[in-house]
Amino acid sequence: MTADAEPAASTSQAADPTSPTTFADLGLRDELIAAVTALGYEEPTPIQREAIEPLAAGRDLLGQAATGTGKTAAFALPMLQRLERGREDRRPMGLVLVPTRELAVQVSEAAHKYGRGLAARVVPIYGGQPMRRQLRELQDGVDVVVATPGRALDHVKRRTLVLDAVEVVVLDEADEMLDMGFAEDLEALLAAAPERRQTVLFSATMPPRLERIAQGQLRDPVRLTVGREAPAPGEAPLVRETAHMVARAHKPAALGRVLDVEAPTAALVFCRTRDEVDQLTESLNGRGHRAEALHGGLSQEQRDRVMGRLRAGAADLLVATDVAARGLDVEQLTHVVNYDVPASPEAYVHRIGRVGRAGREGAAITLAEPREHRLLKAIERVTRRRIPVERLPTVADLRARRMELTRSGVEEALADGELEPYRAVLDALVAEHDLVDVALAAIRLAHEATGAGVEDEPEEIPDVPARKERRERGPGGPRGDDRRSAERRGDGDRGGGDRGPAGPTARIFIGAGRAAGVRPQDLVGAITGETRLQGSDIGAIHIAERFALVEVPEPAADFVVRALRQTKIKGQKPTIRRDREEAPPPRAKGRRTDRPPTG
Repeated sequence: MTADAEPAASTSQAADPTSPTTFADLGLRDELIAAVTALGYEEPTPIQREAIEPLAAGRDLLGQAATGTGKTAAFALPMLQRLERGREDRRPMGLVLVPTRELAVQVSEAAHKYGRGLAARVVPIYGGQPMRRQLRELQDGVDVVVATPGRALDHVKRRTLVLDAVEVVVLDEADEMLDMGFAEDLEALLAAAPERRQTVLFSATMPPRLERIAQGQLRDPVRLTVGREAPAPGEAPLVRETAHMVARAHKPAALGRVLDVEAPTAALVFCRTRDEVDQLTESLNGRGHRAEALHGGLSQEQRDRVMGRLRAGAADLLVATDVAARGLDVEQLTHVVNYDVPASPEAYVHRIGRVGRAGREGAAITLAEPREHRLLKAIERVTRRRIPVERLPTVADLRARRMELTRSGVEEALADGELEPYRAVLDALVAEHDLVDVALAAIRLAHEATGAGVEDEPEEIPDVPARKERRERGPGGPRGDDRRSAERRGDGDRGGGDRGPAGPTARIFIGAGRAAGVRPQDLVGAITGETRLQGSDIGAIHIAERFALVEVPEPAADFVVRALRQTKIKGQKPTIRRDREEAPPPRAKGRRTDRPPTG
């Protein structure tokens, strides 16, 4: 399908005061209004107010909306609006494509609830689920299929999923699907659907390659940009965003301190690599937390078990990588913690979108190293929100917080009543001791029962200056502003300057460049995330149209090549090798090359 006109119809940053204020005002069928009313929805969110009417009228739509703003109802209700009651056709009339299994289940469950009064047949299709079960459900007939691109394409090739009758195709969290390498699958699925269809694209961010897809697949679309509802004057935002500057060596202790002070109901901690997830999970459990790990190395059965423990309250911390956490929606989640600053503003937007959903309050906390300060500034520029850098909670703050929790616990016990069975014990103690002393002893026992005994003496975590990298600049080295200017140059080069390896270096060839959206920070983040190298160990970076060259310490070159081959850069696995213009030096006998030096 080609675009008949330049995609530009209407753009909205917030709901117009004159726009519909109830679901009935949107012209929905009685069955759908009854369904949303039964679910407790009182009024449509801004994205629902802006999207439902044009979608119900058959318009294509390109919507940029933050996670948790009500996108599912915004596209599912108009799709079900056109569903004929008692439809006999076994082929689906709606196809919703999502990036992850978890999101497929969530969207499918929501659409099923909305369409219950219409007897809508909604089926989730994703990898890791028995193929036989999916085949049976598709053969029995379906109205709406919610699928991950890979499994949907598999069924299309088998001819077990026929898209000839599809009237609506929705790409939900399209930027995530591109980052996960589903671009070719999406193109194949869109080509298999009828040309005269309605196409809806929702995304939290709108990178250039997604704009290109929209221009090629959407016809004269309505364009919407709807963020989270801004708080009223004088009110605090739903998601409180803060950052703390922490030296790398103190990060585990800093995370424990933040969690102790914040006391989240449930928290999601983001790490860059699987190894870091496993190590941090073990460390947190050793500190008395109930933490579970979630990363790509787990089977679907293991993932389901982890999520079940979190939702049941058997665990209160989920330590995860970005890929593993995509599509998660945990109702009781109150905190998101970035153990490292995300490599891109888009990743930050998706991470913090896990909290503050459906009007619930939440907190997004980032632990940043001094060298990551510029990444925070880049995130602020993109999100147009300031992330205040606050000092890490001190030991005094921790003790005060623990005392506050003890007081709250005692107040709850007083409010609950049912204290009479303990009066005999109190009378016996008061006969021999002062009443105040008895109360203090009881409070001490209650305080120590929380695991925060008076013998507990946590260490102070040293403060770290936010702009340490500038103070450590050697004579003649480039200023931070100059370095950032170098990273923004059109050819994508990053000069070595005062950064980079001091000894022999080797160049690594990466078969992806500007055409794939690769930036210097993407390469630095991939290398530091998968190896023990620091950003200061990486030398000059040159990014061409189709490839990139990165300078790394010679002793670590082979390890970097092997590590990068196991990860993705901008959602794809490009060719990784030493630059062919260089010949690797001869290896000394007996020398190990399976890991980089630690010095």
